[in-house]
Amino acid sequence: ILTQVHGQGGVKFQNWAKTYGSSPELYFQPTSVEEIREILDMARQRNKRVKVVGGGHSPSDIACTDDFMIQMEKMNRVLKVDKEKQQVTVEGGIFLTDLNVELSKHGLALANLGAVSEVAAAGVIGTGTHNTGIKHGILPTQVVGLSLLTASGDILECSESVNADIFQAARLHLGCLGVVLTVTFQCVPQFHLHEVAFPSTLTEVLDHLDDHLKRSQYFRFLWFPHSENVSVIYQDPTNKAGWRKLQSLMTIIFLCLALQRPSSSANWFWDYAVGYYLLEFLLWISTFVPRLVCWINRFFFWLLFSSRVENINVSYKIFNYECRFKQHVQDWAIPIEKTKEALLELKAALENNPKMVAHYPVEVRFARGDDIWLSPCFQRDSCYMNIIMYRPYGKNVPRLNYWLTYEGIMKKYGGRPHWAKAHSCTRKDFEKMYPAFPKFCSVREKLDPTGMFLNTYLEKVFY
Repeated sequence: ILTQVHGQGGVKFQNWAKTYGSSPELYFQPTSVEEIREILDMARQRNKRVKVVGGGHSPSDIACTDDFMIQMEKMNRVLKVDKEKQQVTVEGGIFLTDLNVELSKHGLALANLGAVSEVAAAGVIGTGTHNTGIKHGILPTQVVGLSLLTASGDILECSESVNADIFQAARLHLGCLGVVLTVTFQCVPQFHLHEVAFPSTLTEVLDHLDDHLKRSQYFRFLWFPHSENVSVIYQDPTNKAGWRKLQSLMTIIFLCLALQRPSSSANWFWDYAVGYYLLEFLLWISTFVPRLVCWINRFFFWLLFSSRVENINVSYKIFNYECRFKQHVQDWAIPIEKTKEALLELKAALENNPKMVAHYPVEVRFARGDDIWLSPCFQRDSCYMNIIMYRPYGKNVPRLNYWLTYEGIMKKYGGRPHWAKAHSCTRKDFEKMYPAFPKFCSVREKLDPTGMFLNTYLEKVFY
């Protein structure tokens, strides 16, 4: 029976950072597989392209289209929890924010998460979201199965044992193989994390990188450009009993403090008044006086990062943090053994070019190698080096020199760009970077021969 789905006209799509947007001819929010099939039929008849979008957090134009857009947030159910295998099967549109809460009700958790959870399950694997931890892969490595609705209307079940080739392509699918209907994640028992952040120097961290990687399961560091300053962050599982004791102790401390001053307003002061409003104002002023950026980076390190801070909470609350600023961002993965050379070269480039300014922080994270065809960590342990330029009050700060310098260094050391972030690579680059690129292309051409799921971003990748 045809339910005749209705698309909305006049919807304007914008990504979270407001760096890209598009005006799809029709915007759909389907509630069933039948409805998605109908949308694809309609697209085929009218010769339209289709783009599926989740939380819209990708800072690039990977989700933009002027044809049909499918927003999946109404297909967000948890379909099955297998406690014995510690696996969960969900619809592709579920946001990780909701999944984290659902999993904790069953005493389960995802072993690793990115900074943001307002992202859909199918989208997280679409662009290769990652966090840090050399024993942990990017988020798609936690996927053990998925189902895909192809351009022709067929549903393919994919796993290591069924449609194995399509599985290795679809675990990082770029939204170009079909509509991901369901995802099965491998989970772990719920756990708490103990986070410790402490100041260090770039020289110290780079000279003892192996020690840091051994010492903490989820180790990363923030480097403050135009300085030697580094904030080292260790996150490690901790037992719950210790957490309970600490919790009751903290409650007593907080009660004592509350009698002296409202602690929530103190947190608000540091987090927002200083860490957000003051920073945004100073960055805006620095657009007129770029030399100020060096001073701002040092001042904020001294203000917010120069003392040791500890925190214990359930894992997803430590992994996730609030991204308050609209920003331009690049994030490339290089072979882990090139970390020191690449960072020192970036530092030297900034020192030798006083006109080039870089906002803090450069975030440095690590991930285990994998076998996912388009994974930036394909067959090698990797270091991700994330650079940002904030947009104070929505204003663009000149960044081209910094961007091109950074990209040049990343390419020199065999880097591969994060698929969701800004980059200037083309098919020629990807053919060099990814040994399995031709394999992915042949799967894509087989599943979507007419290019229904392509858009401007993907044409640069494949043509």
